[in-house]
Amino acid sequence: EDLLKNSDIISIHVVLGEKYKNLITKKELKTMKKTAFLINTSRGPIINEDDLIIALSTNEIAGAGLDVYEKEPLSENNKLRFLPNVLLTPHIGYVTAENYHIYYNQMIESLEACVNGKPIRIIE
Repeated sequence: EDLLKNSDIISIHVVLGEKYKNLITKKELKTMKKTAFLINTSRGPIINEDDLIIALSTNEIAGAGLDVYEKEPLSENNKLRFLPNVLLTPHIGYVTAENYHIYYNQMIESLEACVNGKPIRIIE
C-alpha cells in the first residue's frame, strides 16, 4: 500500500498466475497518486483492464504504458486505444536493434550447427 501511495511510477514485473491475476484493481488504482503512471510489460490480466480504463478516463492516475493486454492482440475498438494518457506497444517492449541482432545471429549459428551435425544450445 505504501508503494502505491508514494510512487510516481509503478512498473509491474511478475509472472502471471492466480496469485497475481487482478493484482491491480480499482482499489489499488485509487491508492495511487493522481500524478502517478502505471507500466505493465508482464501480462495483461495482472491489471484489471476495466478498472484501469475507468481510472485513466477519470484522471484518477496520470497515465499508463502498456505492452500487454487482457486479450491479445488488442481489439481495434478497445477503449485503451482512444485514451490520450496511454502509451500502447504491441507486446514487443523488450525489442531493441541489439536484441534482434543477437537473436538472429544466434538463430543462424544454431541452424548451421544443426545442419553440420553439431547442435549447440541444447536444452536437456
